[in-house]
Amino acid sequence: MRIVAALGGNALLQRGEHPDAVVQQHHVHEAGRSLAELALAGHEVVITHGNGPQIGLLAVESETDPALSAPYPLDVLGAQTQGMIGTLLARELAGRLPGRAVTALVTHTEVDPGDPAFGLPDKFIGGRLTEEQARSMERERGWSCARDGERLRRVVPSPLPREIVEVPAIRALLATGTVVIAAGGGGVPVVRNPDTGLLRGVEAVVDKDRTAALLAERLDADALLILTDVTHVFRGFGTLRPRPVTSATPEQLRGLDLPAGSMRPKAEAVAEFVEHTGRPAAIGPLDDALGTLLGTTGTTCRTAPEAAKPEPGALPTTPSARGRAEAHPAV
Repeated sequence: MRIVAALGGNALLQRGEHPDAVVQQHHVHEAGRSLAELALAGHEVVITHGNGPQIGLLAVESETDPALSAPYPLDVLGAQTQGMIGTLLARELAGRLPGRAVTALVTHTEVDPGDPAFGLPDKFIGGRLTEEQARSMERERGWSCARDGERLRRVVPSPLPREIVEVPAIRALLATGTVVIAAGGGGVPVVRNPDTGLLRGVEAVVDKDRTAALLAERLDADALLILTDVTHVFRGFGTLRPRPVTSATPEQLRGLDLPAGSMRPKAEAVAEFVEHTGRPAAIGPLDDALGTLLGTTGTTCRTAPEAAKPEPGALPTTPSARGRAEAHPAV
């Protein structure tokens, strides 16, 4: 099978952690085992990932660097995060898959220059800010900030992905048996000149889950996996008795009351892939990618109504299970 696996932000940094290289290397090491299991099971694997904390960090560094006359634009910073995260993943997987080629590919995602998202920034990047810090950044640097939990974070435009430029190259690499890391951070956002065909970068960060769904569709993938830090999508999240949803149709998944800034875009991406292709998709734990594919964990989305009956059981009351459910907003 051809699998596209999208890693949540927890693949590299968890909420509240310092963005040090050693912290991110540790998380990649932990994720590597789960991802390698997909390849070792004989599947073609394409991996994509988020970059919100990383691009936010680079943006701050760029804006405060006295050697620069102007900060680097977000599209260039996005490419930098693809290289940084891509090399960590590639090295980890190469060590776990001896004899198997692993390649990280800088990938560009076409967006519509008229997308209304450019006037409504809502994509979180960077770390959490106090009210005072956020207002200072808005005054001094022209940032837009919005509340993410108890703190505020910078928000930037997040237009919908239209096409992925490097799809032919990814197909060619898969044909050689290569594990491909692509479209990191949703891909470098670009617009194409309709007359010349030339590409130009834009100030945005494309949602990585939406791009993962489009990538899986364009590659004719057999399944899309969105891997994060919870075991399932939960019905009644935020209540005293959240219930794991083991399977759902796209319509049922969209009908759940899910957090807009975290699980909602994942559910939308999964539902969209299933509707467009008729093939399954799943949201599951990062530490069990193969189990998510096989349906032994996670929430599987299919078109078949008989396969979409959410489990009525309540969430286990162990501290670890409760902690993973409460992590819903952080994915």
